[in-house]
Amino acid sequence: MRVSNREDIPTARRIVVKVGSSSISGDNAHQIPVIVDALAELHARGVEVVLVSSGAIASGLPFLNLDVRPTDLPTQQAAAAVGMNVLMNRYQDSLDRFKIVAGQVLLTAGDMEHETSRDNARAALDRLLSLRILPIVNENDAVGTSEIRFGDNDRLAALVAVLIEADALVLLSDVDAIYTRPPHEAGAERIEYVTFGDTLSAVEFGEIGAAGVGTGGAGTKVAAATHATENGTAVLITSAALVSSALRGEAVGTWFEAAPAL
Repeated sequence: MRVSNREDIPTARRIVVKVGSSSISGDNAHQIPVIVDALAELHARGVEVVLVSSGAIASGLPFLNLDVRPTDLPTQQAAAAVGMNVLMNRYQDSLDRFKIVAGQVLLTAGDMEHETSRDNARAALDRLLSLRILPIVNENDAVGTSEIRFGDNDRLAALVAVLIEADALVLLSDVDAIYTRPPHEAGAERIEYVTFGDTLSAVEFGEIGAAGVGTGGAGTKVAAATHATENGTAVLITSAALVSSALRGEAVGTWFEAAPAL
């Protein structure tokens, strides 16, 4: 079912949810069960859910005795290789409460740019969903190079949403909405609704999220929302702490209207 407003989210047939590194790593690792609770509620109603999760590199840092995200690609790859295992175990441990099985899907930008690999990715995701598996998608940081990486998982989430023709895309971070300027600045106002085609040219975007472990920010989320909405998928941007309210169709976050149906 095409989702035209927040209130329709609970009626969606297929939803993609994306969560950023800063929302589920370090001191915020406790939010994984909160996110899983919300996804399980959808799953129990028969909704097909795909989770696009950042956090592999951030989750691997403590096991490599690193305090900050490395800047060189080989160390990023090493952290991702360790962190992917840690992250999936954390998700599965929480999903076990609902007898839901997760399936890991790792993609590179090249996979989405070439027709054959893109079709294979679509077929794999469709089959996992038909089997009632919850796909957890992440960029394949362990093998990705600087030339072919997505750069942030907001873009990846938008591409996945379009690929599987999702009815809605929910982008979660550590900020509850898009604001007219960085929310910590005086005069910042929450943007509740973005009409299709609005470029938000007057909005002042800040830097990346808390802890410096992520690569995206408000600007990357708006760019991802633009791509998704242009291809018919409505988008909601809000915080991971509000995920349950968001997926129940409550008045949270910033709603991006999808392109009118042809």
